[in-house]
Order: sequence, then structure tokens, then C-alpha cells
Amino acid sequence: MDRRDFIKSTSALGITAAFGSGLTAASAEKSLLQKRSYGDTERKLSIIGFGGIVVMNAEQSHANEIVAQAVERGVNYFDVAPTYGNAQDRLGPALEPFRDGVFLACKTTQRLRQGAEDELHDSLKKLRTGHFDLYQLHGMAKMEDLDAATGAGGALETFVKAREKGLIRHIGFSAHSAEVAVEAMNRFDFDSVLFPFNYVTWHEGNFGPQVLAKAKEKNVARLALKAMAHSPWPPGASRENYGKCWYQPVLDEKEADRALRFTLSLDITAAIPPGEEALFLKALDIAERFSVLSPAEENEVKQMAQGVKPIFHSA
Repeated sequence: MDRRDFIKSTSALGITAAFGSGLTAASAEKSLLQKRSYGDTERKLSIIGFGGIVVMNAEQSHANEIVAQAVERGVNYFDVAPTYGNAQDRLGPALEPFRDGVFLACKTTQRLRQGAEDELHDSLKKLRTGHFDLYQLHGMAKMEDLDAATGAGGALETFVKAREKGLIRHIGFSAHSAEVAVEAMNRFDFDSVLFPFNYVTWHEGNFGPQVLAKAKEKNVARLALKAMAHSPWPPGASRENYGKCWYQPVLDEKEADRALRFTLSLDITAAIPPGEEALFLKALDIAERFSVLSPAEENEVKQMAQGVKPIFHSA
């Protein structure tokens, strides 16, 4: 069995375990993902990104295989953060052979200048790269986060300096608050926002439309999180096989298809699936046959979301 066949077989087995045997034939075949422009730049990103948490706690050999498989299937957008356990340590070696051909994003939860600078250099070292294509303020959840990061001595001072030195190419942020996300784009000319654009939060939490509108108004590229999230875990629910998901993921095949296609049908560049390997591979399968939701499917998605508790909602 050659390396390509090994990748196919291990991929198919992983998907079969999580979603049943009906997906293996199509999912094992190489397919080039659709790519979309990152903002108004010439860079085009695969519509599915690779979240570094997928390789957290993996053996290095397996991390190498899953990254190689992702690249083979057309993924050229990778995102990681220091808060993802040992994901940086695993992703660095795995991605090194492909580094020149991918868009690598990283983040920092540091809000002040020196802390952000220290973490940036540590991440560059662990990811074995001389620059990040995108560096982001991670998890902006409160106005206090934004005030600290954008104020005197804040992390953004490090970002701007690093961009001048060529250590980063683009500046972005991720947020779990619609209000903070909108205000962030009012305060600074970010290149992109990484945000939970999700069918349940959109329809049941009024969480997302205002961020998408502001990003388009400010010409900020849109990157999506949580596309395949369903709801908070019910009390006492077993999280076996989904330990990397702090929310309950969409597992029903039809709903997973509609959920991801809802997000990809928005005016965004790309979506990063959940950190579980099986869910990432499932997202690739859906994305390889992606089509924009029809009006009938849009109504179907609204009905699927109706009455579901969103993982985020606007104040």
C-alpha cells in the first residue's frame, strides 16, 4: 500500500466510525476544494480551513498524515493558537513541507504589547516559520479585552510593528461577542474577522448578521467558526469522542450538510470546522460537493434551528 492509499484508507475508517459506512467511497477520493479571495487581496483560501486543534494530542506521525491529507484534498488555510494545548508543536513539523503553499494564521490571547510580542515569537518558532500570513487577537469577548488590546501599550502595537518587520502579513481578530466584534471594526482597520457564523445563532440568537454587515461595510474579510455547532451540551450528556468540542456538534448527516452549507452560502471566505478529526473530514466531504442553499433549503434550515438553544446570542 503506497502513502496515498494509506491516507485514503485511514481517512475512510475515521469517517466510517463517526458517520456510518455510506460516506467512504466519495470521501476517499482526492478533490480540489473551491477557493475564495481573502478580502480584496489576491490570496485565495480553501473554503474549509484546518483548525490546529485537530492535531492536538495526536502522535506526530498521525499529525503528519492528517495534514498531508488535508493539503492533498485542497486545504491551503491553516489556523492555530497557543491555547490549543500542544497543537502548535504538532502542526509545525507536519506543515513544514507545505509551508510555502499555504496561508497560516495564528492568534494570541495576550492583550498587552510585551505579552503579545513574546507569544508571537514563541509561536513563530513552534510553527517553524518566518512569518504568519494572518495574526489575530484571540477570543475578544468583552469590551475590556478590546480596550486593553487597542489602547496605549496594547497588543495591537506589537501587531503593527510585526507587520512592518514582515513577521506578519495581515492583522485580524476572533470574537465571541457581536457587540465587541462590531466595535473592534470601528476602532481599527482589521484585515479579517473570525466569527461564529452559525445557523442556530443566526436564526435563534440574532448573532452574526450585524457582524457580517459591519465587516462588509468596512471591507473586512469574513472567516467563520462554529458552522457545525448545534447547541450547548445538555446536563450530564456524554462527550465521548467529542472531547475537543465544548458545544454539542451537529451529527445528523442531513443537518450537518445544511449547517455547513448555510455558513458557506454567506458572503464569507472560509469556515473552520470543529476540532475533532472526524468532523473535519466530514466537513471536507460536504464542501467538496458544495452548492449554495436553495430558497427551499434556506427555509429548511430555519425550521431546523427553530427552538434550539444557541451557543451564542446577542445582548
